[in-house]
Amino acid sequence: MPINFSLSTTTQGQQAPCPCIFGHRTSYFNKLPVSQNHVKFKALFCLKHSNKRRHNKAPHNSIDSLPKFDTSCCYSAYSKMEGVRKLDIVGSVESNEYSKELDVAVRAVQMACFLCQKVQESLISKSSSQVQSKDDNSPVTVADWSVQATVSWLLSQSFGSENVSIVAEEDVVSLSKADAAGLLKAVVNTVNDCLAEAPRFGLQGPAMALGASEVIEAIGRCNSSGGPTGRFWALDPVDGTLGFVRGDQYAVALALIENGEAVLGVLGCPNYPMRKEWLSYQHRYHRIISKLTPPTSESWDKGCVMYAWKGSGEAWMQPLIQGDKKLVWPNSARPVQVSSIENPALATFCEPVEKSNSSHSFTAGLAHSVGLRKQPLRVYSMVKYATIARGDAEVFMKFARAGYKEKIWDHAAGVVIIEEAGGVVSDAGGRRLDFSKGIYLEGLDRGIIACAGARLHEKIIRAVDASWSSSSL
Repeated sequence: MPINFSLSTTTQGQQAPCPCIFGHRTSYFNKLPVSQNHVKFKALFCLKHSNKRRHNKAPHNSIDSLPKFDTSCCYSAYSKMEGVRKLDIVGSVESNEYSKELDVAVRAVQMACFLCQKVQESLISKSSSQVQSKDDNSPVTVADWSVQATVSWLLSQSFGSENVSIVAEEDVVSLSKADAAGLLKAVVNTVNDCLAEAPRFGLQGPAMALGASEVIEAIGRCNSSGGPTGRFWALDPVDGTLGFVRGDQYAVALALIENGEAVLGVLGCPNYPMRKEWLSYQHRYHRIISKLTPPTSESWDKGCVMYAWKGSGEAWMQPLIQGDKKLVWPNSARPVQVSSIENPALATFCEPVEKSNSSHSFTAGLAHSVGLRKQPLRVYSMVKYATIARGDAEVFMKFARAGYKEKIWDHAAGVVIIEEAGGVVSDAGGRRLDFSKGIYLEGLDRGIIACAGARLHEKIIRAVDASWSSSSL
């Protein structure tokens, strides 16, 4: 079913949700009674200026300089709508052609994050033998296989297995070996525990627990090779597995690619703190400190799902479902937008934590050449894309070692979200990333650069060209 927002009027003194967070168009307000014109004008004024903020055109002395998520003017306006018992808010989410895909994808990623949090807690609290090494020596955990099985099963149930094609990172070879019976059992149990919670996330779970063969089938179904035509999903079940096993940042990434172009992106970031300054600290340290200064019951401490669809000019962030709460769309969603900083001297740049994943020496020299003064923000996984989209950083650069080929599931979701939040993503030659060549980003020029805006992006591109000939990459 398409997404339908149904919102009851609050009692006097309470704040009703702001229409801006739903991304709906101003045509809704044209239907308001004449007696509510003062409310109508105020809400339209907020929408107009939120659009200006999204395109980074706000003067510092205007309403646009309000904090990013300050929608108090709309809250105030809606709280005055006495006598309106129910508002049927039909947003741009519902009217876009990917409405059902977006609805299912966000809910599936929410469930995947719930699963990952459970597994990560067990990995941190006790030593676990359920961490394997892949051929490239990168770790893979129970969570990787379990998320892939869960998301594959949910997409197949929602759209029909015959209509679902998935490109994903993990295969079933390790799980199918005779000596992997214990590992497979752990994966099956984890998948079933997660799917049992499906109704809480607004999805339908299986009538009975899945068996080992069904779980292996769901994982093995993710065998698409991508390509330039048709529609397929790109899934990275746990991006940043090294961060995951260390109790740090990681992401669940799901993108829809149509005729070689990423058209929808969902990025789950379970450990992403709402306070920017916490990004600089290792997550275990954050866990200790947060116990000394615990958040209030109403606060949103960490963990979010970001999402966007191509052409909307909007990107959104909603909190993860905590405890035994249910996901009621739009789940307190907030708009996100890139930073307006264009001066490299004021910008913060992100890069991978591991030196094996990117050349720290080259990016350090490049940062110095363009006047980047701040220390780099080293973050595991596609959370780097989230930092750019949310305005916590302005530049992400990745220049991999010679011979390394970037995979589409490591970038597709993040690219959609940054671009719709107002940013720019390209290779080092300034060309958009090409998702039509199979599972790899073939033809990539040197590296990947994501920036908060076009002007900053141009400056970084010029600096790369000027510095490349003297590098050892």
